[in-house]
Amino acid sequence: MRVASKISIEPDDKSVLEKWVRSHTIEKRFSERARIILLAEQGKTSKEIASDLKLREATISKWRRRFSELGMIGLQDEQRSGKPAIYEKSDERRILEALDKKPPKGYSVWSGGLLAEHLKDLSKDYVWKVLRKYGIQLQRRHSWCISTDPEFTQKSADIVGLYLNPPEKAVVICVDEKPAIQALERAQGWLKLPNGKAITGFNHEYKRHGTTTLFAALEVATGLVKTEQFNRRRRKEFLAFMNEVVEQYGSKEIHVILDNLNTHKPKNDKWLTRHKNVTFHYTPTHASWLNQVEVWFSILSRQALKNKSFTSKEQLVQAIVSFEKVYNKKAAPFVWTKTVVFPTTLNKRLKCADLYN
Repeated sequence: MRVASKISIEPDDKSVLEKWVRSHTIEKRFSERARIILLAEQGKTSKEIASDLKLREATISKWRRRFSELGMIGLQDEQRSGKPAIYEKSDERRILEALDKKPPKGYSVWSGGLLAEHLKDLSKDYVWKVLRKYGIQLQRRHSWCISTDPEFTQKSADIVGLYLNPPEKAVVICVDEKPAIQALERAQGWLKLPNGKAITGFNHEYKRHGTTTLFAALEVATGLVKTEQFNRRRRKEFLAFMNEVVEQYGSKEIHVILDNLNTHKPKNDKWLTRHKNVTFHYTPTHASWLNQVEVWFSILSRQALKNKSFTSKEQLVQAIVSFEKVYNKKAAPFVWTKTVVFPTTLNKRLKCADLYN
């Protein structure tokens, strides 16, 4: 009969093994191995330990032997080679090249499952793995708007110049409208899920309670905003709003940045004649992003209107007025930048397969 190797444990290692035995969070396999070694140190045979712990004797012998040879490291799992790779690099290229082709008839876009079905010998899981590897999100789409204004350079340079280096003692303001903001009433609140978690949301059904048209003027130097709301968006309302805006600046030189909406030009020449201290600057066509007040409209939508329920048009109007007041208390000028984007449909088209190279 083979005699089991005698187990001796260093004090530090014994302290670790005892912690493993007492721990409620360590994996059971490590707790079992610690018990085996501690019982073996007490002089118990492998057969006795197997009986105490309800384990196979071969298991006890294995961990006694490995601890005797390697110490604490021997109680760790051996490294495994893992399952051999089924796919090759060429399969990645096939997936990426397929994305440059039109999807099968009846489909408008590719999906992971559709790619796997099209390629036949690749699993859906592997297709998604490759797409994640290269950061390809099939449902995400980017849009762009390119200005075709022949005077784009001059107009944009004029506006950017006003932002960066305005005339001395002059005021630069950005003006625009946000038309037809809807007062929507929806049921909303907290919903408890079966797993005990709670989420907030709202019912997809809603009631309409009218709309309001918001005019806003943003002072570039301070970030302060002035608003007024009307039922319609006509030249009449625009000029009424401009009268209120310029009145607060007296005889100061004022530069107003506007888009190319027909209510902003050119019949307003009579109004400009009466306000000789005011100059209008128009953004290039399809370049309203040059107008900083668009940024404020986005902030208003996200922080005051999104997912909000309004039981009347008056409630919506008051919500916008309230947001303007709290916003102006901490208003600050925007640090405004614009990233240049060249769409891939112009110039040379970038293929998905090129990502692989």
